[in-house]
Amino acid sequence: MFKISAIQHASFIIADLERALDFYHGVLGMAIVPDRPELGYPGAWLQIQQQQIHLLQLPNPDPVEGRPQHGGRDRHVAFGISELDSLLARLKTAGITYTLSRSGRRALFCRDPDGNALEFIETTD
Repeated sequence: MFKISAIQHASFIIADLERALDFYHGVLGMAIVPDRPELGYPGAWLQIQQQQIHLLQLPNPDPVEGRPQHGGRDRHVAFGISELDSLLARLKTAGITYTLSRSGRRALFCRDPDGNALEFIETTD
């Protein structure tokens, strides 16, 4: 019987690669994978330890407007983060709105420039 062992990557549809990289690489500090193959559309791969985020500049079939303000009530990807306060400061400096987790955990939700919801949970490892 097979066993699922990990999530290798998550993909986000974006409208503007440069704008998305300003957020994911510039604000969040994710490393750009330099050897992304040519796939017939613009995009980028970003490395987070053993996992990746794939940015796909393609027409978005999902609505961007009208999504819940709090990302915890929308589909989202959750990231572990070592220092939530440092991320809070970077988001504030960049003018990116966020909401704190309603679960009582040290966590926050924000959206990328294309409306994709992201959660950041402070970890102790």
